Amino acid sequence: MSKVSCSLPDPQLLEGAKAAFKQAYAPYSRFRVGAALRTSDGRVFFGANVENASYGLGRCAEQSAVQAMATAGAREFTEIVVYSEATPPASPCGACRQILFEFSPEARVVCVNQHGDVVSGRVAEFLPHGFRLEQRDDGHEVGTL
Repeated sequence: MSKVSCSLPDPQLLEGAKAAFKQAYAPYSRFRVGAALRTSDGRVFFGANVENASYGLGRCAEQSAVQAMATAGAREFTEIVVYSEATPPASPCGACRQILFEFSPEARVVCVNQHGDVVSGRVAEFLPHGFRLEQRDDGHEVGTL
């Protein structure tokens, strides 16, 4: 994972992540995040973090974007841009890393803040030992790396 990438995020995804960031619902933490991803067929989906008074029921921006993608029938993305005002740029939490891995372990993740700082890498670099469940011949599921 590169700490400061020379390659900037896709401009359309960056603008989409910034727009989603403005729609975040974060009345408790005041920590807003926006995300935009592109599917392998070129569609773009957006997500913002949505908090809840029952903290565990909140959703991260990355999860919201993946849920929008999956709801539309897509199952793979090539790049996701995560925008926040954190310094250094906020990267996906552990749960989000696993969710991203489930769909696209080789996709590019680009985290950006308002200063233009960038942290990027592949999903598998953000979560080096992510896992997937696979169906065995006997019908049981097993985890695989």
